[in-house]
Amino acid sequence: MSRDYPNMTPDLHRYAVGHSEQDERLEALGRETDALGSVAKMQMAPEQAALMTVLVKAMGARRAVEIGTFTGYGSIAIARGLPTDGILVTCDVSEEYTAIARRHIESAGLADRIDIRTDPALETLAGLEPDPPFDFAFIDADKESYPAYHEAVLRLLRPGGLIVVDNVFRNGDVIDGSITDPGVLAIRELNDTIASDPRVASRAMIGVADGIILATKA
Repeated sequence: MSRDYPNMTPDLHRYAVGHSEQDERLEALGRETDALGSVAKMQMAPEQAALMTVLVKAMGARRAVEIGTFTGYGSIAIARGLPTDGILVTCDVSEEYTAIARRHIESAGLADRIDIRTDPALETLAGLEPDPPFDFAFIDADKESYPAYHEAVLRLLRPGGLIVVDNVFRNGDVIDGSITDPGVLAIRELNDTIASDPRVASRAMIGVADGIILATKA
């Protein structure tokens, strides 16, 4: 079954952002990230950040893990959904970008809720214990490692825990069979894996930002 929906025009996007949770702290971080130039495209979209906060809060998550801190926009959004005694472990190898994240996380009053790790993410994930298990995982880092990240977070999550995977459309490249970029191939592989993985109880791919998958662990 196919339905036609309106395209996300710039005006409609501004309307969506304006009706999603946003504040001066995230807006200031967004402006600083934009000033970094072309890498700013790695920042989570504002409406997606609002969705992360809602999801984490709605599921009552207490322990979360994020792969890909960048400048901390998503980290703040996720941590805001956690209770005051919750914890987010977030991974990124860039000291430059995580320095920005640390400043804004501190200003947001969330430093006690966010543990930034700057070793390679797979090393950090391998060193985490699944007891107590994590409730929520967000994957948004180097695309070629997406399948490996999926395996790593499945080990850490509780049954019913939620995995959110970003950039699953890869600007539309995932449906263009002529594109063989390694990152696109890895995302296709993970999209197909999640669609049939018996370790996943439920899943939905939705058109937020560059596409995200929501998947619960069986």
